[in-house]
Amino acid sequence: MATRPTMKDVAAEAGVGAMTVSRVVNGDPGVMPETAARVELAIRKLGYQRDDVARQLRRANQLSQTIGLMVDHVRDPFMAAIAFAAEDVARQHGSVVLIGSTRDDLRREREVVAAFTSRRVDGLILTPVAGSHRFLRPMITQGTKVVCVDRAAPGLDVDTVVVDNFDAVRGAVRHLMAHGHRRIGYLGDKKEIWAVGERYRAYQSALEEEGIDLDPSIVRHGLRSGPDAAAAVTEILSSAEPPTAVFASNDIVAIGVLAVLPPQIAFISFDDFTLADRMTPPVTVIAQDPIAIGATAAHQLFARIHGDTSPPRTIVMPTTLIIRGSGEIPGPHPQGS
Repeated sequence: MATRPTMKDVAAEAGVGAMTVSRVVNGDPGVMPETAARVELAIRKLGYQRDDVARQLRRANQLSQTIGLMVDHVRDPFMAAIAFAAEDVARQHGSVVLIGSTRDDLRREREVVAAFTSRRVDGLILTPVAGSHRFLRPMITQGTKVVCVDRAAPGLDVDTVVVDNFDAVRGAVRHLMAHGHRRIGYLGDKKEIWAVGERYRAYQSALEEEGIDLDPSIVRHGLRSGPDAAAAVTEILSSAEPPTAVFASNDIVAIGVLAVLPPQIAFISFDDFTLADRMTPPVTVIAQDPIAIGATAAHQLFARIHGDTSPPRTIVMPTTLIIRGSGEIPGPHPQGS
């Protein structure tokens, strides 16, 4: 089995010292251009690659000044806001943030975690995908701090920053009921995702509290895009007994739904989104504060990195039902009937 070329091999090939190779690899502008070109040629010829793991090995208690942030998808505005806030806090602590997306794939999550740990991050802010996270335990045992954000990771005893999904959604469904609705459709992301599961459980609970039987024909799960959501709401509105109101589990689903939703159907979304207040009618939403959520998770992570050994805790952030009009469209049943 061939051995990887070393810095000494590159130095011998280029006819320079190992220190010069190190300076070129690390972008030192003080190296003469002719010498740097000779070293670069040797690097390409030998296929040398810098060993980031060895480079970042540190003495006990020495920090790498990096943290990892793993979100579902960086293009999701909610996740982007969390990343923005975490980066701001990290900067205050003299650290940088490495960001990766799982796209809700457990194997990809493992790959991103492995990439972060190979770079010896001091801690990890994780939006966990559905599934087991036991694979994180060795990393945690070895001292890497972990904080979950937006979603809990069942079975993992770490700090978690979430909102009260259950009470927020139960209140929103009861709000629709108070405006005369009994046929309330549910359109959601994958219910295996912890936060989404909590939202669906709240929807079920609100119906049960009012003695309303859950009708699977007006429920759809696993909606991961706007087109998925548009197709789903079109389908449930074509059923024999269509809903008079619809609840969407997140902003991505909501945007897809609103592209095709008739104006007489009441609607509430979990998550506010751009132009929600400019639509006709303006959209009633359960609003979260992703900046506060991301900043709280980052502050908690740095507290752990800098020595906080108190028991792991769950921090529950507030939500707000913003009443704008779409959730107040009257249904066929008078209040209290």
